[in-house]
Amino acid sequence: MSDPVPAPLDVLLDVLDLRYLGAARVHVEAEGGTELADESTRQLYQGVSQRQPHGRVFGGQVLAQCVIAAGRSVASLADAAERPRQLHSLHAYFVRPGDSNRPIRFSVEPMRDGGSFSTRRVHAIQDDTTLLSMITSFQTAAGGLDHQDPMPPAPDPQTLPSTAELLADNDHPAAKYFASGRPIDVRHVDTSMYLSPAPGLEAYNAVWQKAMGALPDDPLLHQAVLAYASDYSLLEPVLRRHGLAWMDRRLRMASLDHAMWFHRLARADEWVLYTQSSPSASGGRGLCAGRMFTQSGTLIATVAQEGMIRVKE
Repeated sequence: MSDPVPAPLDVLLDVLDLRYLGAARVHVEAEGGTELADESTRQLYQGVSQRQPHGRVFGGQVLAQCVIAAGRSVASLADAAERPRQLHSLHAYFVRPGDSNRPIRFSVEPMRDGGSFSTRRVHAIQDDTTLLSMITSFQTAAGGLDHQDPMPPAPDPQTLPSTAELLADNDHPAAKYFASGRPIDVRHVDTSMYLSPAPGLEAYNAVWQKAMGALPDDPLLHQAVLAYASDYSLLEPVLRRHGLAWMDRRLRMASLDHAMWFHRLARADEWVLYTQSSPSASGGRGLCAGRMFTQSGTLIATVAQEGMIRVKE
């Protein structure tokens, strides 16, 4: 009798449960290699990957794992009032694709710990090759000026079909994975574009999304899952604008960079409206920006990404 297949959300939680490997002293030489310019301690972690139909690591997974690695390195810096430093921004470059069948190491460099801000640089490494390079910034919770854009109108997510319902009868391996292998429930506000182009040529897209089950009460974990999910559909506005669908065999796509600003804390296991638009596409690249709102209308995050998008004739 074969072992039961774990639920996709359980797989994601396992992927984000990084193993601490210890600390390593890193020596950086000055130009010419004649004198020591810097010496720092890097925190090292290791994580497994989600298996993917195409064998390449999902970029959102590596983003989320880097968030966890960086967050753990600042976890001990809570102030006297027991206020932890929370992630407020990340800026990452995807350098190379990774193998989803092999583990990834994460090297965290402490760049600065100030009175209220901490900065970390994280490299995701596989076979001594950098897959992703990220800089993150954390801040002690503080008051201050407060405003936000209003949430645009959107239908109740419970009235929209899930990806599993849309692709239930499709036997394509990618469709099966989209339908049942993902840990995030994604529901398109407008017509989905998995199999065929959506009507209209508007560079705008919106989805409701949330984790497929309850998550532990760990703010860093919820931010990591939001970062993970932010990479699912962010390039869709480019496809919509040019009448393309995800399963168009001519498409060649890859994320190039990713930035995310966390404005307010929220749960990733509750419905989040993710609105996305593309101001420009040129030179085989498309730029997209997104905003995340809670169901009650609170703006929790802003996202930006440029991706390589080529159509092979």
